[in-house]
Amino acid sequence: MTMTPDPLDRLLAIMARLRDPQTGCEWDLAQDFTTIAPYTIEEAYEVADAIARADMAALREELGDLLLQVVFHSRMAEEAGHFTFADVADAISAKMEARHPHIFGGEDEAGQSRQERWENAKAAERAVKGAAGALDGVAIALPALMRAEKLQKRAARVGFDWPDPAGPAAKLVEETAELANAATDEHRVEEAGDLLFAAVNLVRAYGIAPEDALARGNAKFERRFRAMEELAGGSLAGLDLDAQEALWQAVKAGE
Repeated sequence: MTMTPDPLDRLLAIMARLRDPQTGCEWDLAQDFTTIAPYTIEEAYEVADAIARADMAALREELGDLLLQVVFHSRMAEEAGHFTFADVADAISAKMEARHPHIFGGEDEAGQSRQERWENAKAAERAVKGAAGALDGVAIALPALMRAEKLQKRAARVGFDWPDPAGPAAKLVEETAELANAATDEHRVEEAGDLLFAAVNLVRAYGIAPEDALARGNAKFERRFRAMEELAGGSLAGLDLDAQEALWQAVKAGE
């Protein structure tokens, strides 16, 4: 009787065969961590897209694509003698158990919120890895908007934060003026960065996730712009700015 292979074992075996130096796939063999990283990021976004569309069939497929990325990186690491897929799975299992001592360790959870327990556990992990400063460990490759929020939250944990939204609101006005007064391209880029960073800080002060807020703003703009195009008969290219603004106001009023 033929045994059906375990699905994960099958996937690991497929990747091992694709990376076989003699009989493997030329493209897969040519890859390294750096060349595969953009695909890993892309697949994570495609998972998020399937969730946003509530498309469960697509989500199943995209989760498979993302899992393949983990298997690919793990296989390359194994070939180089760094670690295996089993090591990856064991490490995340150990981490999750350590971050939930009230569930897996029998510790009393009284006196701490879930968020406090989680942040304390992560801080302890960073300390073990040699982190010294409050900002250590914030991934450089994060999208800039998300990284700005994380940097600000880390700084806030040690007291470097405005007590209320009035402070970041004033800072946003200040940075807007500094951008307007910048005299060179380099200075304008610098001041534009300060302005966007201040905007993230203001949004965060209201307890809003900047990434979520901007995603909603993007969706609103896209919806309204498409409605403008529909009212214009398919294209806005032949209309002057006043006519386009009139369409924008009409769409807003219709909502």
